[in-house]
Amino acid sequence: MPKGTLEGMRGSRVLIYSHDTMGLGHLRRCSTIAHALVREYPDLSVLILSGSPIIGSFDFRARVDFVRIPGVIKLRNGEYTSLNLGIDFEQTIHMRAEIIKHTADIFAPDMIIVDKEPLGLRGEVEETLRMMKARGTRLILGLRDIMDDPLMLAPEWRRKNVMPALRDLYDEIWVYGLPQICDPLQGLQVPRQVRKRMTYTGYLPRRTPTERSTRPLPAIVSEPYVLVTTGGGGDGEGLIDWVLRAYEADSRMLYPALIVLGPFMQPETQAEFIDRANRLDRVQAITFDAKLEELEDNAVGVVAMGGYNTFCEILSFNKRALIIPRTRPRMEQFIRASRAQEIGLVRMLEDDGKRDADVMGKALRELPYQNRPRDVIVPGLLEGLDNVNRLVAPWLLDPTVEASTPAPVKSATKVAAANRAKASSGD
Repeated sequence: MPKGTLEGMRGSRVLIYSHDTMGLGHLRRCSTIAHALVREYPDLSVLILSGSPIIGSFDFRARVDFVRIPGVIKLRNGEYTSLNLGIDFEQTIHMRAEIIKHTADIFAPDMIIVDKEPLGLRGEVEETLRMMKARGTRLILGLRDIMDDPLMLAPEWRRKNVMPALRDLYDEIWVYGLPQICDPLQGLQVPRQVRKRMTYTGYLPRRTPTERSTRPLPAIVSEPYVLVTTGGGGDGEGLIDWVLRAYEADSRMLYPALIVLGPFMQPETQAEFIDRANRLDRVQAITFDAKLEELEDNAVGVVAMGGYNTFCEILSFNKRALIIPRTRPRMEQFIRASRAQEIGLVRMLEDDGKRDADVMGKALRELPYQNRPRDVIVPGLLEGLDNVNRLVAPWLLDPTVEASTPAPVKSATKVAAANRAKASSGD
């Protein structure tokens, strides 16, 4: 056992790595998985590695914690730069990589789940993965349902040398979606042994907080309302502008609108939108709410850009939804929304750049009469967390093993046999 690590101590440990620092998608997906794991396994601890500047704004359950690594920000040209530190990007990446490696070394997880980016930002997690694989740690790559247009993803992954990592490093690849909606690696030359390691879990369901909220809520939620959300808000200006144009043109909308701008929208843009909303009787705008699920659950319908997490929430709360997806820098939202519309789960409206108020107004008036997602039967649609819990089971330490005895790596066959033996003995 390496000196100074937690290896051999009682309880299992899972380390989750999320590379992104802007937007809410990666952070919310990782925290959802972490909370589901500790609910299922009372002897498990989960540590999230993230560069999100707002990770401290979220509530975490007991046995879930986070380490915040120095932040970076993606520019509109797709390049990254340091978020707050006055050092260049390469120095920031080196610092992040060292923190990641040291954290994994000390935490000594039984399993590492890497979110979306196989080698991390600029390869920052590769050395850690190789170190932990040599120690027998189970390595998992978690992919959202859709990565990007294959014509864009294929050259990107060739440049990053991703396929050798999928072949040589990862034990399993979990796809948080369903193949009938999308194969995230479609159009890529994926080795057969990599395909064999892929498991489609279904989408990750969301739940509203079990404890009643004590935070002050916007006044508009006292009556039926439409929720308009941009997720993180860094690229949501078009959606907000279009919705506001519709309400400015027609004050007789069936339902008022609550607009959540997102914490990463530029402050001057936020101020402009809040000013426009304040001039309207039936619109209220707020910057951010860490418990967005509660606002979504109470809404009569949702207008959104269609990121992964918002899509999961729409499905989970069975909300009629109007999706206006972005198409840059990735086609991910557009592909998801168009596939979901084909199945009948949501309605999609494309932003043609003109943002005609009448077009949006018509879509908003029709929103309450759309089908709900559960009007369409899609087997396994929201079984993602149940399946994740099943997938981790063979690789977690047995809580009955004494703390002084390191637990061996167990195969699924051995676990099943042990469970059968316990059942037959009446345990």
